[in-house]
Order: sequence, then C-alpha cells, then structure tokens
Amino acid sequence: MRSKSFLRLLVGAAVFLAGYSAARGQTFYGSMVGTVSDATGAAIPGTAVTLTNLGTTVKRTIESDASGSYQFVNLIPGRYRVEAEKAGFKHFTREPIVVEVQNALRIDIAMELGNAATQTVEVTAQTPLLQSSTSELGQVVEARKVTEMPLNGRNPLALVALVPGVVPQGGKDNSSTGNPTGTNIFAWGNIQIGGGQANQSATLIDGASVNTIYVHLLSLVPTQDSIQEFKVQTNNLGPEWGRLAGGVINLTTKSGSNEFHGSAYEFLRNKVLNANDFFNNASGIGRPPFTQNQFGANAGGRIIHEKLFWFGSYEGFRQRLGRSYLLSVPTQAERNGDFSDLRDSSGNVIPIYDPLTTCGRLGNPACAIDPGPDGIIGTADDGGEIITRQQFSGNIIPQNRLDTTAKILSGFWAPPTLPGQPFTRLNNFATNASVGGNNDQWTSRIDWNKSDKQRIFGRFTNWTALSLAIDPYKSGICQDRCEESWYTRQFVLDDVYSFSPTTILDVRLSYLRFWYNRAPTSLGVDLTTFGWPASLNSQVAWKHIPTPCVSGFSDIFCSQGAGSGIFARDDNYAVAPSLTKIYH
Repeated sequence: MRSKSFLRLLVGAAVFLAGYSAARGQTFYGSMVGTVSDATGAAIPGTAVTLTNLGTTVKRTIESDASGSYQFVNLIPGRYRVEAEKAGFKHFTREPIVVEVQNALRIDIAMELGNAATQTVEVTAQTPLLQSSTSELGQVVEARKVTEMPLNGRNPLALVALVPGVVPQGGKDNSSTGNPTGTNIFAWGNIQIGGGQANQSATLIDGASVNTIYVHLLSLVPTQDSIQEFKVQTNNLGPEWGRLAGGVINLTTKSGSNEFHGSAYEFLRNKVLNANDFFNNASGIGRPPFTQNQFGANAGGRIIHEKLFWFGSYEGFRQRLGRSYLLSVPTQAERNGDFSDLRDSSGNVIPIYDPLTTCGRLGNPACAIDPGPDGIIGTADDGGEIITRQQFSGNIIPQNRLDTTAKILSGFWAPPTLPGQPFTRLNNFATNASVGGNNDQWTSRIDWNKSDKQRIFGRFTNWTALSLAIDPYKSGICQDRCEESWYTRQFVLDDVYSFSPTTILDVRLSYLRFWYNRAPTSLGVDLTTFGWPASLNSQVAWKHIPTPCVSGFSDIFCSQGAGSGIFARDDNYAVAPSLTKIYH
C-alpha cells in the first residue's frame, strides 16, 4: 500500500511540475476575472458569482474572496452570462459576455443595495471588455468574421492578414491564403508574424500543434466552417510558448449546444463569363478550362440535454482549370538532325560543328596552338594560329551520327503549334495545360459535461487531398512537382477537472499523422526504354525519364524535368498537463 501511495504522489508531482509554470499553458481556453464591490467601491467578500454558458447552459459558481475578487479559468470560447448574489443586495446579471480564444476578460461587478429575491440589476450595455491580465500582443479574429468573410478558397488562415504585424507571403503556387489544392505544401505556413521568418510560427487547433518536425511544416489547414474563432499572438509571448521564431496562431473548433444548428453550402465557379486573355488570343488558343466546386455541410446539437453535445463538418473541393503556356520546342527537322534553318535573331545561320573535329575532345589529340605575343588564343590580330572546327555539311547532322537516346528523348517534347518568332522559331508551342485537384476534410467533435467538476471533449479531423500533375507536353514531363497526394489525421482529447474553485487540472492528449507523397509520374520506368543496357536498372535507385538540357534552349523539360520526389511520414504525439492554482 505504501508503494502505491508513493507512486500516486510521484505521478501527481510530475503532472503538477509539468503544468505549474504556465497558469494558462498552451491552450485555447479563455478566462474571466473581476472584483465585486458596492456603490462606494468597497469590496464585497463571499458573493456567489455564477457563470453560465448560454449555448450549453452549463454553470460554474465561485465565491469572491476577502478582497472581493473572483476568477473563472479554462472557459470554452463562447457566449456567457454572469450573475452575482449576496444577501442585502440586488441580484446582478449581465449578458451576453463573449469569451474569446485565449483571452482573459475583466468584468467588475457593482452591487446595489436591495432585495436579491425580488430585485435584479441587468447590465446589457456593450461596454469594452478589458484584457488586463496579460502583456501579450495579439488580436482575436472572432467567429462572425471566420464564418461570414468571403474567402476565395475558404481558407480561414487568409484572415490572419487582418492582424497588425502579420504578412502572408507567396505568389500563385506558394500563397498561404488560398485553397491548398494545387499549391506547394510549404506555402501553407508561408506567413511572417512579428518580423519572424515564414514557416517559423506555431499553429495550434484546440490547443494541439499542427506543425511537423519536417521543416516545421503546417500540416493541417482547417475548413472555414469548422472553426469558431482564432487568435494571433504577434509579440511579447508568455513563457509557455517555445519552438517558434515568429508568432502563434491559436484556433478553436466549433462545438454543439442544446439547440440544433446546421448549414449546407455550395460555391460553383466556371469559365462561362470569363474572357480570354490577350496572350491566348495572340497564340490562337481558346479560353482555358475553369471549374471550381466547393461544397459542404456542418451541424451540431445535443445528445443529452446540458450534458453531452456533438458537432460535425464536411467540406469537399474540386478544381479543374487550364494554365496557359507559351514555350519553345524543337521542330521536326531539328529532331531529325536538320539545323539548316537554325538562325539567330538577326537571321544569321547558327553553325553546328562536328564534335569529332574539336581539338582535345572525344579522344582527339590536342591541337598545337601558338597564342602569339599577347597570349590570347583565337583572335585575328594576335599573330597566332587560329583553329577552326569543321561545320556539318549544310548544317545537317548525318543520321548515323544521331545518338539513340537523344532521338528517343526528343519525342517527349510536344510538336510545334505555332510558327514561332521570325528566324529563331522560339515560342512555337502554346497550350492550356490541365491543373487542379481534389480536397476533402471531415471534422467531428464531442463535448461531455460529466459533472460540475469535470468537463471532457474530443475531436478527430481527417484531411485528404490530391494535386494533379501539370504536364503541358502530355508526355510525362511535369512542371515542378508532378502529382501530389497527402493526408492529415489529428485526434485531440482534453480533460478539465476542478478539485476546487481555485485548483483546476487540465490534461490534453493529442496525436497527429501527416503522410505525403510527391513523385514523378514516370517513377520506376524501365531504362532500356531509352536505349540503355538492362544492367543499369539495378544500379539506379531513382529511375525516371532523364532530363536533357539543351544549351540556349529554355523550356520545362530542362528547367523542371520529370518532376521531383518527396516522401514524408510524420507522427506527433503530445501530452500537455497544466495545473492552475489561484491564490488570494
């Protein structure tokens, strides 16, 4: 028995020490403090102060101390009513009081002499609610803005731009404010806060981190209708925060209430009213395809009145669009070795030399060259011997001199669709390449008010997505990332237990799994396809279409290649105990 008691003592001490240093901890809860006084400003101790959640009607009561002070901690963000009652004074009530994520409000209560049973003082004026208990700099983006602000792509993180000191970064494919489908995964957290670098801030949902070890990646972008509100802390953060070099984005999800509430929506965009742009018209290609469909539903309510509540949301995103390209590709004659029409911008023929006649290359002996008195080789006035390579006859490479692999790879360029620029034939290929992808996210949450002392909630979110490969040539040559797929799953369980009105324990468990694949569409190709020996297949671990780079020739084949590859698997486990002790 002694050993069991000692073990309990050790566990209790560990939990206490883990959470004691931060009264609020890394949490999304709000709090409320204040002082009860009479008309003269004198403190009224022993006043029963009751706080009621207007959505769930869950009540908490505490008595003011000798100095008239009271404090409520670990409050779920929402709308509340505060009441105060003391013999010899009128009953006091004030509503609605909005408790926001990680905000500490101060509500001072002025009691009036009278009969509490028959007389009530109701305060309904929306006087400013001060947050005087912390020196942190930040701003709450409240529920109405999160739900009702029109956002292209419905990414709630776009609203962080409303907070002073926050600068979203990124362009078309690296924006942190649009829908994640089709963007670079490193763009999701591409936000600078308080002068810090992008992707160096902390993001939490219901008090659980959604950043991974993999370059501090933001692995979960919540849907707009699943978020109640969030707070962005930009500077002067408390000691409970770490592992960041910017700010903190703290989001909280919606929960159910005694009343059923729900909504369904669909946002559809297409190209019907879109105009073609100047460059497409100049290239002779039509309006690029565009279809974007974003749809979903959310609902919440009670399972047991004032005890058990539920909330769930789903959102799907489908996008198919065309991205315009104007590129340069080899002509059919050039693919066959005929460069007789290869000219510069002035119309001069660009000579193609036989590499077998170049001194010191391909096994040829080095040519004896006298540099002349100025030591410079290859000028007409230096007095030295000038070595001239031999040009292919007619600027045409004989068929027996064409490399087998080069002839195969030339087929991965699309054929020209335009004449191109005069002489150079550059910009001779125009197209609308298919872009887009799918995105689905489910969130479910349960809140259980087990007793007056204990409150538990759990949430599970599942996010799956696919970004399609961008293949302008339609030959497996992707722009940048090729096809991407990922999923994120997060589970959060939080248990708040009140040992007394002044001693509250909060224990939060969370688990996050991030799975990500990026690979060339040709990954695993048989290298004998390119005229290479079969033995090479066993010697190369990363087999895909080779990437040729032609000097002076810019296109996605050389600059982007067959696509890059990343395979990431991240698991984040967290246990976050926090003990709050209020001393008077």
